[in-house]
Amino acid sequence: MDVSGRRWLVTGARGMLGRDVVAALAAAGVPEDDVTAFGRADLDVTDLGAVAAAVAGHDVVVNCAAWTAVDDAETQEAAAFAVNALGAANLARACAAAGARLVHVSTDYVFSGLDQDTAYREDDPVGPRSAYGRTKAAGEWAVRALLPGRSWILRTAWLYGEHGPNFVRTMARLEAQRAVLDVVDDQTGQPTWSLDVAGRIVDVVRRDVPPGTYHATSSGRTTWYGLARAVFALLGADPDRVRPTTSAAQSRPAPRPAWSVLGHDAWGAAGLRPLRPWDEALREATAGTSLLGAGSVRRSVSG
Repeated sequence: MDVSGRRWLVTGARGMLGRDVVAALAAAGVPEDDVTAFGRADLDVTDLGAVAAAVAGHDVVVNCAAWTAVDDAETQEAAAFAVNALGAANLARACAAAGARLVHVSTDYVFSGLDQDTAYREDDPVGPRSAYGRTKAAGEWAVRALLPGRSWILRTAWLYGEHGPNFVRTMARLEAQRAVLDVVDDQTGQPTWSLDVAGRIVDVVRRDVPPGTYHATSSGRTTWYGLARAVFALLGADPDRVRPTTSAAQSRPAPRPAWSVLGHDAWGAAGLRPLRPWDEALREATAGTSLLGAGSVRRSVSG
């Protein structure tokens, strides 16, 4: 499919992934006039009438709009459900009416993250343990039910990027502020660069891969502790300043999946390779962006 000959709507376009999707479309040759980039202030996805009006005239919708405050969702599940589930349903209904296709971004939190030592398959049963996970699982269900032949669900996880707060940026900031840092070593996942996910979203439409569910996470795996050590190393700092700790020692309102490793079999069946290894992507992301902030300056000055 010729992506440059289509009209695109990106929701959540002011967020980390949404901004990278807009950039990826520009890099793919899509004219700026053919991309409608709506942030939360521009489009309330919980308003079906507004969503229908926004989708009309577009060929492809990329839904990056989401309630992502995981801990807040525990006490505000209805508000999170309105965005993550009803918002997804509204977009799917509007796409069905307009004849548009939908790329819907989801999350590893739809799985329990318990009692698992192999990668989750795309068709494994979901079992969310948090309010956030329940609302995102409901959004997936709505997209499949309402737009089964013209939708792609891309689950991602441990996302970081140049635009907005994320773990990598936080570690770079804390490296400059603390002599040592305690980071959990009992949660395993796949750090994933938002720009890689954005590029894959464009690829999915360009290659017109079969509708269905895919895992847009980097290859390989590590823990938050391992990722923090990698960030320190890229800063030229001593990774041993990062110390392992447990999730129990850093209790938070929403349960975090202990196992967030997602399998990539569906990409092979669709004729695409999985995303590259997480450490390779991290090196490129931190070398070519302001992701490490002041840490990037310290590294260049120290040689």
